[in-house]
Amino acid sequence: QVQVGESGGGLVQAGGSLRLSCTASGRTSSSYTMGWFRQAPGKEREFVAALSWSGAGEYFADSVKGRFTISRDSARNTVYLQMNNLKPEDTAVYYCAADRVVTGIEMKNMYEYEYWGQGTQVTVSS
Repeated sequence: QVQVGESGGGLVQAGGSLRLSCTASGRTSSSYTMGWFRQAPGKEREFVAALSWSGAGEYFADSVKGRFTISRDSARNTVYLQMNNLKPEDTAVYYCAADRVVTGIEMKNMYEYEYWGQGTQVTVSS
């Protein structure tokens, strides 16, 4: 069993930056693909970014390419989502997810992930 927890959300002005952290416990996260998803009020949950368990594959939503990066610290069992040049439309609850099997383009599919965190709120003011 894997427990996933996010942190680092908050309120920031447009153009600012935040770094979200996702820590997996129970089993080492180094063998899990980690994904970030977000859900804005009244909208469906959507893919943001993902990093494969090997670190060799990463994907980003078109809306965040060039502004967000994803990285892993295997020693800390933590994955980071660095968000720069934030926009009001980035406001959402951000969720971290983990899965041992998903690879490739399916990393963008939230239904492929087995373990989920509770989410952290990101609010970007204009």
